[in-house]
Amino acid sequence: MKKGKKYLEAAKLVDKATLYDVDVAMELIKKTATAKFDETIEAHIRTGCDGRHAEQQIRGAVVLPHGTGKTVRVLVFAKGDKATEAENAGADFVGGEELIPKIQNEGWFEFDVVVATPDMMGVVGRLGRVLGPKGLMPNPKAGTVTMDVAKAVEEIKAGKIEYRLDKSNIIHVPIGKASFAEAQLADNFHALMDAINKAKPSSLKGQYLKSVTLTATMGPGVKLNVNKLVG
Repeated sequence: MKKGKKYLEAAKLVDKATLYDVDVAMELIKKTATAKFDETIEAHIRTGCDGRHAEQQIRGAVVLPHGTGKTVRVLVFAKGDKATEAENAGADFVGGEELIPKIQNEGWFEFDVVVATPDMMGVVGRLGRVLGPKGLMPNPKAGTVTMDVAKAVEEIKAGKIEYRLDKSNIIHVPIGKASFAEAQLADNFHALMDAINKAKPSSLKGQYLKSVTLTATMGPGVKLNVNKLVG
């Protein structure tokens, strides 16, 4: 794929052979975010885990101190008092059974995160085939299957993100926007790495963090010094 002029200019700022410290990397990543829109800054963490083994699956959530810079739309499956709690906490959509055909048949996906009370998982389970592939299925490990829907909604709105291994055993997550201050991006990144270090599977033999790369949406990758990130 042919790279654009801006990308090539930005790439000159990054030495591919260097493993950068976090502070220097944040400075670089902001310099390489030259698009006309507010680019998302992402972390790509390659692990030594083997996700085919259940005990080496990493999945969880962490609240980023400065949020993601993105407005997150939350759908909550709940009824009665719990539905009211979700609405009062700022959920964008709240419902139950009646939302199934809307999502399944009409292809309605105007939400970014799905939360459900445990008693609604029978209903939500029927959407597994459509929510699963999009990574939208509620999960207790991520705190999205819970009776405390108000807390879940508030945390998601405040900048809670979910992390999980993909099929290549890599974690891809946003840590903010190019408009954030370097210190804010660093705070968010350290909060993420603390959570990922704590999630290290006890059964894992060998190196846990293989590589950590930061990128802006349209920018080149900036590799970090992994040895300084191990908890």
